[in-house]
Amino acid sequence: MANTTHSAKDRVVIFDTTLRDGEQCPGATMTLDEKLAVAELLDGMGVDIIEAGFPIASNGDFEAVSEIARRTQRATVAGLARAIPADIARAGEAVRHAQRGRIHTFVSTSAIHLAHQMRKTQDEVIEIILKTVTQARDLVEDVEWSAMDATRTDIDYLCRCVEAAIRSGATTINLPDTVGYATPQEYGAMFRAVRERVPNADKAIFSVHCHNDLGLAVANSLAGLEGGARQIECTVNGIGERAGNAALEEIVMAIRTRADVMPYDTGIDTTMLTRASKLVSHAANFPVQYNKAIVGRNAFAHESGIHQDGMLKHSETYEIMTPASVGLAKTSLVMGKHSGRAAFKSKLSELGLSLSDNQFQDVFERFKDLADRKKHVYDEDIEALVDENRATAHDRIKLMSLSVIAGTRGPQRATMKIEMDGRTFTEEADGNGPVDAVFNAIHAMVPHDAVLELYQVHAVTEGTDAQAEVSVRLKAGERSVTARGADPDTLVASAKAYLSALNKLSAASVRLHAQHAAVV
Repeated sequence: MANTTHSAKDRVVIFDTTLRDGEQCPGATMTLDEKLAVAELLDGMGVDIIEAGFPIASNGDFEAVSEIARRTQRATVAGLARAIPADIARAGEAVRHAQRGRIHTFVSTSAIHLAHQMRKTQDEVIEIILKTVTQARDLVEDVEWSAMDATRTDIDYLCRCVEAAIRSGATTINLPDTVGYATPQEYGAMFRAVRERVPNADKAIFSVHCHNDLGLAVANSLAGLEGGARQIECTVNGIGERAGNAALEEIVMAIRTRADVMPYDTGIDTTMLTRASKLVSHAANFPVQYNKAIVGRNAFAHESGIHQDGMLKHSETYEIMTPASVGLAKTSLVMGKHSGRAAFKSKLSELGLSLSDNQFQDVFERFKDLADRKKHVYDEDIEALVDENRATAHDRIKLMSLSVIAGTRGPQRATMKIEMDGRTFTEEADGNGPVDAVFNAIHAMVPHDAVLELYQVHAVTEGTDAQAEVSVRLKAGERSVTARGADPDTLVASAKAYLSALNKLSAASVRLHAQHAAVV
């Protein structure tokens, strides 16, 4: 039997696929600038491998992977490729500028996939593995091979595939729970069986990649470690297709907090987890559920009287980790309208935020404007300003001004001015409520066929003067995009969010044209 015991502190490799599998989540498409910001943060926090995208999928994906490969300082940068020669060549081209590049290629192995998706025999798939892994290894030294739907694959055939992939040059073998079907006991046993039965198993690192369809992604990932895997594939906030992937922050903190039963090291700076969560939430336009483990709004909140009593006496009565360990500091109230550039720059550094000179100037001006309208500017307010700056830096359509007449005596009316492609447009519109009037004004200036699928409002911080953060999801054809806007005025935040969503659709080649009759 293969040895599955671990040394005092085995190193577990963290493979982050937020920018690839996470972005496949419907509505979670990110801009290039957002992807670069996320990749920079992942690299800074100690992620070992950043799967930056699927280069063959589009020119935009290829450019994103290529640029991330050029900029990343420490992490290996991976590009995903199907077991198709053109895919592998494209992925190799995308990662060639990386200090450490990886091609991650995959093929289906389960009987149901071979019969209905691949329409290939088992022997034909073995030949595909031999040829495509060899092709990838000729391009880069670091090749990962994945058996899609491994957990529903016959174990004898899975062992044949793994042996062929390693023989062809694969250095990492990923056995994913593609459809979130496995239980922890089954998943751990699969790794033990494969590692024990494949003669060249010691020549590769084994990896887990778990989906959360049954809510078992993190549990299965940790069970895979016990089965001998030493790489975990995961995403920030657990975003991903269907019910998502194993959450990076949960994996890392489970290993750190329960070192007594999981004596591994991940190399992740856990104090950056909260910031990573917020950045990805804003970039992907996916809010984090309040009761989400580790990074949720309520993760360190205590309302029960018994719990509060225990916390006052000793924090460890009800907290198994400290807020500071995940980068959650007590909200600071020191920033205000009298704060200068030096203090603001220091605050950004404290929050782990890095901006170019132009970005800093823009965000500082927004901060001063916000400080004039609020008593206190919280850390969360500043983070929202920075995230909005990154998301809207290259927008075609920008809000210039908005005024709304609302109240019990309708109709409600919005007057709005926008700038689009360097020209200004003004429009007035009525609506069934102020938000409807705002959106009608936008539609009048920028005609489109997109359907509003989601409109949500929540406060960034507490208090009646808190910034409102509005989420809007628009669907045009088969494409769905989500965007956010933040402002102390909920209607302004709504307009910003709607325009941001239109900008994302525009970037995706959806035709948007402003009405010429409204030119000012």
